[in-house]
Amino acid sequence: MPITPRETAVHPSTRGEILLTGPLTALFATSVGVIVTNLYAPQTLIGLIGPSLGLTDASGGLVSMATLLGYAVGLFLLVPLADLLENRKLIVRMLGCAAISAIATAFAPNATLLLAILFILGAACSAIHILVPVAASMVPPEQRGRVIGDVMGGLMIGIVLSRPLASVITDAFGWRVFYGVSAFALAMLTFTLAARLPKRRPTARSTYPMLIASLWHLLRAEPVLRRRALTAGLTMAAFSLFWTAVALRLMQPPFELDQGEIALFALVGAVGAAATPLVGRAGDLGWTQSGTIASHLLIVVAFALAGWAGSSHAEPPLLSLLLMGAGAVLLDIGVIGDHNLGRRVINLLQPEALGRLNGLFVGLFFLGGAAGAATAGIAWAWGGWIAVCLIGAVCGIAALLVDWTGEAI
Repeated sequence: MPITPRETAVHPSTRGEILLTGPLTALFATSVGVIVTNLYAPQTLIGLIGPSLGLTDASGGLVSMATLLGYAVGLFLLVPLADLLENRKLIVRMLGCAAISAIATAFAPNATLLLAILFILGAACSAIHILVPVAASMVPPEQRGRVIGDVMGGLMIGIVLSRPLASVITDAFGWRVFYGVSAFALAMLTFTLAARLPKRRPTARSTYPMLIASLWHLLRAEPVLRRRALTAGLTMAAFSLFWTAVALRLMQPPFELDQGEIALFALVGAVGAAATPLVGRAGDLGWTQSGTIASHLLIVVAFALAGWAGSSHAEPPLLSLLLMGAGAVLLDIGVIGDHNLGRRVINLLQPEALGRLNGLFVGLFFLGGAAGAATAGIAWAWGGWIAVCLIGAVCGIAALLVDWTGEAI
C-alpha cells in the first residue's frame, strides 16, 4: 500500500506529555553503545574464533559476516515493526533475544551452530535503530538534531571501543568470556530499558506484509531519503575502506606496529566521535546543507593526508603516524557529520514511518560499508595504500557531486 509523502501524525512528545531528560538521553546513548560492540568486535576475534572451531583462514571471515548479515536482515525485516508494534515491548524482546544469543555464542560447540547464533545476535542488535527514533520522537522537531547527535555519540564511542575492548578481554580470558560479558551487559540493559523506557505506540494501522511492501513505496516517495542514503553509503564505503586497510599499512615500514599498537591507533577515532553532538546541534541551527558539504570535503582531505602519510617518500615515522592519525580523525568526523545530519533529516520526514525510514536509511548505507570493506582487499592487492586512498577520495568527491546536483535541504 503506497505511503503518501507527507502524512502527519501527532506524537505525545509534541504535546508535552513525555520529556526526554538528560539521564534518559544518557541511557539511550549508553544502550546503543553497548549493543553495537557485538557487531564490530568479531572483526578483531576472527583470528582466534576460527581456529578454535576448525575454520580455515579462508572461511574465518564468515564469523564477522554472519553477525553483519543478520544485522542487515534485521534492519529491513525487524526495524519496520517499530511502525506496527509498541516500541518499548519490541526493544525489550529484541534485546532479550540478543542476550540469549550472546550467551549461546559463548558455549557454541561447533562452527555451524556458532554462525547461526551470530546471525540471530546481529538481527537482534538492529534494535539500535528503534531506540534512535524513539529518542527523536520524544522532543519537538527543532531539537531532534541535538538528541540524535547525543545518542549517536554513544554509538560511535561503542564502535571505536569495541575492537580494543574485545582484544583486551580475549587476550586475558579467551573469546568465549567476551561473549559472556556481552550477554551480562545486554541482560542488564534489557531490565533497565524495560523499567525506564516510555511507551511509544505507532500510529500506522497495517499488516506486516503491507508494512514490508511499503518500504519500496517510501523509497520512491522520498527523494531526500534516496539522496541521503546515497551519500551515507558513499561515506560509509570510505570509512570501511580505510579501517579495513589501515591495519595492513601500519604493519609495514616505516610504522611496523604490532596488533596491540594498532588497537591503540584505532582509539584515535574516539576524538572524531566527540564531534557527534556538535553535528546534531549544527543541523538544528539550519546548517544541514553546509554541514553536509563540509563533511564530504573533510573525507577528501582525510584521504589526502592518509595517502601522504603512507607514501614511501613521507616524513619521518613519528610525523607520518601523526598525519595518519589526523587523517583518521578527519575521516571519522566527516562520516559522523554526513550520517548524523542525514539521520536528522530522515527523522523529520514521516512521523508515522520512523521505523521504516530508519531501517531503509541504515540498511542502504550499510550496503555501502560492505562494498567498501570488500573493495579494500582488491585495492590493496592492486595498488597498495595509494590505491586505497584514491578510491576513498573518489567516494568523498562523489558525495560532493550529489550535494551539488541535489536541492538544498
